[in-house]
Amino acid sequence: MAADLQSKYTKLAQEYSKLRAQNQVLKKGVVDEQASSTSLKEQMKQREQSLRKVEQEMDSLSFRNQQLAKRVELLQEELATSQAKGQKSKNKEDSPSQQGLQLKVQLEELERDHEQHQAIVDGLTSKYMDTIERLQSAQARLEVKSQTLERESNECRVQTEECQQQLRKCQSELNRQVKQSSCVIQEKVPFNDTKFSDYNSLNVPPHNKRHQLKARDVAGQALGFVQDMVVALLNFHSYTEQRVHIYPLDSSIEPISPLNQKFSQYLHENAAYVRPLEEGLVQLHQSITEDTVTVLETVGKLKDFADHFTSYTHFLQKILPYQLKSLEEECRAPLCTSSLISKNQELQSGMKRITSVFDKLHSYIILLALPSVRRDAIPQSSSSAVFTQLAACLHSLHDAVKEMSKHYSQKAGLEQQLPTVTQKLCTTNECLLASLGMLTNSTDKIATFFSNNLDFFTSSTGYGPRGGVGVLNPLQAESMLGNKKKASDYMQSIRKPRAESVPYREALLNRRVLTSSTESRQGLTQQVVASQEKIARLEQEKEHWLLETQLGRVRLEKESQRIQDLETQLSSALGGGGGSPASALSLGLGRPALTSLDDGELEERGVGKDAMISTSLVGMLTTTPTNEEVGDEESREQLIKTHYMARVGELTTQLQVSDSKAVNFHAECRALVKRLALAEKSRETLTEEVKLANQNITRLQDELATTKRSYKEQLSMMSDHLCSMNETLSKQREEIDILKLSGKGNSKLLKKGR
Repeated sequence: MAADLQSKYTKLAQEYSKLRAQNQVLKKGVVDEQASSTSLKEQMKQREQSLRKVEQEMDSLSFRNQQLAKRVELLQEELATSQAKGQKSKNKEDSPSQQGLQLKVQLEELERDHEQHQAIVDGLTSKYMDTIERLQSAQARLEVKSQTLERESNECRVQTEECQQQLRKCQSELNRQVKQSSCVIQEKVPFNDTKFSDYNSLNVPPHNKRHQLKARDVAGQALGFVQDMVVALLNFHSYTEQRVHIYPLDSSIEPISPLNQKFSQYLHENAAYVRPLEEGLVQLHQSITEDTVTVLETVGKLKDFADHFTSYTHFLQKILPYQLKSLEEECRAPLCTSSLISKNQELQSGMKRITSVFDKLHSYIILLALPSVRRDAIPQSSSSAVFTQLAACLHSLHDAVKEMSKHYSQKAGLEQQLPTVTQKLCTTNECLLASLGMLTNSTDKIATFFSNNLDFFTSSTGYGPRGGVGVLNPLQAESMLGNKKKASDYMQSIRKPRAESVPYREALLNRRVLTSSTESRQGLTQQVVASQEKIARLEQEKEHWLLETQLGRVRLEKESQRIQDLETQLSSALGGGGGSPASALSLGLGRPALTSLDDGELEERGVGKDAMISTSLVGMLTTTPTNEEVGDEESREQLIKTHYMARVGELTTQLQVSDSKAVNFHAECRALVKRLALAEKSRETLTEEVKLANQNITRLQDELATTKRSYKEQLSMMSDHLCSMNETLSKQREEIDILKLSGKGNSKLLKKGR
C-alpha cells in the first residue's frame, strides 16, 4: 500500500513538475508575443504617423503647385495685355517695352520652377505610393500575426487552466493520501525509534555500498594519473641533472661549478622523494574496500600520503635556490645572448610559481588529512571549501607547468642556434621537453578528473543514521562493519554447499587429455627451438654469401679495369709501330718492358704458387693475391667493416624498436590489469546486485502469497459473517411478522371485548 502511494505520489509530482514547466514556458511565450505585438503596434503607429506626414507634404506641394499655376496664368494674362498695348502704341514698335521683357523672363523662370516642382511632386508621389503599399502590406501581416498570437494565447490560457485544475486534483489527492497515511501510522506504529537522536543512535545505520564502490573507482583512477605524474617528475629531475653536467657550452669555463655539483647531488636524490608519493597513494587505494566506510575521519593512509607530499614539497623548496643560481650562472656565460637571458628569467619566475603551487597543494592535503588524526578538525562545509580550492590549485599547477614547458621549448630553440652547441645538449633538451610535455598532460588529466568528481568529493558520505537526522561518529563504522562482516561470513559458512566430486571416468579422461596436451606442447616447443636454430644458421650463411658477392663484384670491376688498360696499351703499341698487328705484337713481346711485365705477371699469377688464405667473422674466404693494387686487402677489410657496421646499425634499430614495443606492451599490460581488476570488481558488484534482486523477488513473492492468503481468509470470514447476518436478519423479520400478527390479533380481541 505504501509503495503504491509512493509511486502514485512520484508520478503525480513528475506530472506536476512537467505541467508547471510547460506552464512557465507558455507564460513566457505569451509575454514575449505580447511584447512583440506591442512593439509591432508601436511600429504601425509610427508608420501611420509618417504616412500622414507624407500625405500632408503631398497636399502642401499640390497646393503650392496650384498657386504656381495660377500665378503663371496671371502672368500670361499680363503679358497678353502688355502686348496688346504695345501694338496700339505705334511709336514703340521698334523695341519691346522693358516691362514685357521682365514679364517674359519671370514667365520662363516660373515655367521652369513649375516643371521642377512637377517632377518633384511626381517622384514623391511614386515614392510615397510605394511606401503606402509597403506599409499596408506590413499592416496586414501584423494583423494576421496578432490574430495568430491571440489565438495561441487563448490556447495557452486554456491549457494553463486545465493544468491548474489537474494540479488542484493532484493536491487534493495527495492531501487525502497524506491524511490516510498519517492515520495508518498513528494507528499501526506505536513507537518511532528515529524520532529522538538518542534512540536512533542505537539503530544499525544504513551503508551505501555504491558510494563506497565509487570511492574505490575514483581512488584507482587518481592512482593511475599520479603514477604518470611521478614518472614525468622523475624524468624531469633526471634530465635536469644531465643538463647541469653538460653546461656550460664554452670550453674555457670550468665544466661544472661547486654550486652546480651540490645541485646535481640534490637532483640525484629525487627518487627518494618522488617514489613515496606513488607508494602512499597505492596504500591509500588498497585501504579503500567494499567493507569500509571512506570518510576523512577513517582514511588513516591519507595522513601517510600527506607526509610524503610534505617531504617532496620540502625537496622542491630546497632545490629552488640552486635552480635559480644555476640559471644566473648560465646568464653570466659569454655565449649567453639577451634573448636567452630573458628566457632564463622567465624560467626562474616559472619555477618559483610551481614551487608556490606545490606549497598550496601541500597545505590543502594537510587540512584534508587532519580529521583522521583529530576528530571534528574540519566541519563538512569547510571540507567542501577545501576540496573546491584544491581543484582550483590543481588547475593552477597545470597552467604553471604548461607555461614553463613553453619557456623551455623557446630556450631550447635559441640554444640550437649557438655555434658551440653539442648533440648531447640537443638530445638532453629534447628529452627534457618530452618529460615536461608528459608532466603537462598528467597535471591536466588530474585537474580535469578532480573537477569532474568535485560533486562526489563534496557530497554526503553514504553513512548516517536512519531518517537522515543527526550525525554519527565515523569511527564507530569500523565496529559496525566488522560485526556485519562476521554475520555475513557466518551466514555464508552455514549456506555453503559441499563441493561436488568429479566422477572417476571423467577424471581419467581429463588426465589423458592433460597428458596428451603436455606432450604435444613439448613437441611443439622442440620444433620451435629447432626452427629457430635453423633460421639462425641460414641467416649466418646468408650474410656470408652476401659478403662473398660484394668481394666478387669488386674483383670483377678490378679485372675489367685491368683488361681495359691492357687493351689501351696494345692499341697504342699497334699505332706507334705502323705495321701489322702480328709484327707489332712480336715487337711488343720483344721489348724488355713488356717481357718483364709478362714475366712479373707470370711469377705473380703462376699456377704453382700457393694460394693465400684469409679468415673473417663470417667464415673462410680463399683469395688469390695480385700485384695490381696494394690496397686490395684494405678494401676488403673496409667492405667487411662497412657490412658489419650496417648490420650493427640494423640490429641497434631493431633493438630500439623492440624496447619501445616492450615499453608500450608493458604500459598496455598495466592498463589491462587495471581494467581487469575494475571489471572483476564490477562483476562482483553486479553479482551482489543480482543476488539482492533475487532475494527481493523471493521476498516479494512471499509477501504476495501471504497477501493473497490473507485476502482469501478475509473474504471467507466476510462471507461467513454475511451468512450469519442474513440468518439473523431473517430471524428478526420472522419475529417482526409474528409480533405484527400477534398485535393484530390482540387488537381484534380488544374490539370484540368492547
